[in-house]
Amino acid sequence: METEVDVDYVVVGAGAMGMAFVDALVGAHADATVALVDRRLGAGGHWLDAYGFVRLHQASAFYGVASTLLGCGRVQSTGPERGLHERAGVAEVCDYYARVLDRLLATGRVVFHGRTEYLGDRRFRSALSGERFHAPRARVVDARYLSPDIPSTTPPPFAVEDGARVVAVNDLASTDAAPSRYVVVGAGKTAIDTCVWLLQGGVSSSAITWVRPRDPWLLNRAVVQPDPAIFLGMGAQTMAAAAASRDPDDVFLRLEDAGIMLRIDTGVIPAMAKTPTLAAWELDLVRTIDDVVRRGHLRAAAPGRLRFDSGDVRTPADALVVHCAAEGLKYPGLRPIWRPEAITPQPVRVGFPCFGAALVGYVEATRDDDAEKNRICRPSPYADTPKDWAAMQVIGGDASQAMSKEADLRGWANRTTLNPARIPEDRADDPEVLRAVARVREHIGGGRARLAEFAAR
Repeated sequence: METEVDVDYVVVGAGAMGMAFVDALVGAHADATVALVDRRLGAGGHWLDAYGFVRLHQASAFYGVASTLLGCGRVQSTGPERGLHERAGVAEVCDYYARVLDRLLATGRVVFHGRTEYLGDRRFRSALSGERFHAPRARVVDARYLSPDIPSTTPPPFAVEDGARVVAVNDLASTDAAPSRYVVVGAGKTAIDTCVWLLQGGVSSSAITWVRPRDPWLLNRAVVQPDPAIFLGMGAQTMAAAAASRDPDDVFLRLEDAGIMLRIDTGVIPAMAKTPTLAAWELDLVRTIDDVVRRGHLRAAAPGRLRFDSGDVRTPADALVVHCAAEGLKYPGLRPIWRPEAITPQPVRVGFPCFGAALVGYVEATRDDDAEKNRICRPSPYADTPKDWAAMQVIGGDASQAMSKEADLRGWANRTTLNPARIPEDRADDPEVLRAVARVREHIGGGRARLAEFAAR
């Protein structure tokens, strides 16, 4: 037997994208009703399963939902990131989403079904009671399409032989006995966070082995800030560098010279361009780790050995292998956001998924025709390689142009801090902002053309 649920939308996934969509939809459409379905107990998605020392890698202002600032917009006055905007930790992010969910529920137009599995065809089942639900007239919103894989919920992508000590990064903080060596496996932001945390905790850099299948390009956090002069200036410099470059690697090397991109080892040209942000102090710390293993992907961890296709690497018998090697970002390919079977929120501006999902919610609330919605709200991909990054810049730039031609979208986007390119009213005549805007206009044509060429190679 099923309970019929009379709502306009079934939103599957109460993580960052699902919450951003619902918040914008309900805020812009006075009558919309939503059943929000998630297999977890509350809202927040993968943050509910995150490791305890994780922080947002970008400013808090860029994350969350459009109606509610995460944090207080504070610029840090002390510490190694003095002068940069605050970044929330896991507890603050989870608390934020709990409060946003409470506010949405208080409208009387949103119902949350936690610990519930979506079955397809507008049907879902409670994992607690077994009760089944059906929302026959609802439109489905699949907010899980780009849900990341994280170590705490994903097995290691390598074999663990008997006797090997292997833990997911979440379990690292509860380890009782310090090993003689930590082996950090992974090349992304989680692995970097882990190395930074260990080093800050007093672990010697000589006691860390870093298995890095690929080296990453990283964005300098100082140039990705909620300040239009800084952010637009970074965009202008990116386009100028692209216009003068001969290939994608050359773009990144020029951006490194400009202080926009970072790499851990200046003797290696990175092959990975997911480009999370990193601060200079973090870079200085991880550069102290000399024992870096570049043999491709780890195939197995064994007592005293790390097994690779090219052979084994010896480690101390008591080495603790830290699994930071989950896939992270997903690359399922772009699809139209509005299709008959589902609305699929995706980024619409390079690297800012919360803004994209919120914009999708606003467009859904204010337009009737799906073809028109898809025309003005285009998906933008994530990048994995430098060539992907070039394509992402072109596609994301075109998506931003399509959106900016709509007066109400421009106005809405300029009112939310989720939009990194917004120019607040009190900064509209700021000479530094005007110079940054002029530089973007000067370089965007040549930069886009060159990036499109790189993406097509």
